[in-house]
Amino acid sequence: MNVSDPIADMLTRIRNASRARHLEVAVPASRVKRQIARILVEEGFISGFSEEREGPEQVLRLTLKYVDGKAPVVSGLKRISKPGLRAYAPGDSYNRIHWP
Repeated sequence: MNVSDPIADMLTRIRNASRARHLEVAVPASRVKRQIARILVEEGFISGFSEEREGPEQVLRLTLKYVDGKAPVVSGLKRISKPGLRAYAPGDSYNRIHWP
């Protein structure tokens, strides 16, 4: 399937899976998505991820995290910079920026 915005697709899959209380979600793999998954693990939003081969394609399998086994840790997931409207910030200002 062709997706015009693969990052937004990944975030939507995570958001939908957490709302449906799934333990895992599969996302087509790429280097950028692998790094996003790594950051989500470091920041404590997901428990972990693994890379698997499903047929001819690589898939990232993300393990979702829940508070007390009930409420999803990921809530209100929103993409700030979009293909139609980019948001740029200096690299050293990561901790100072407050996104809307």
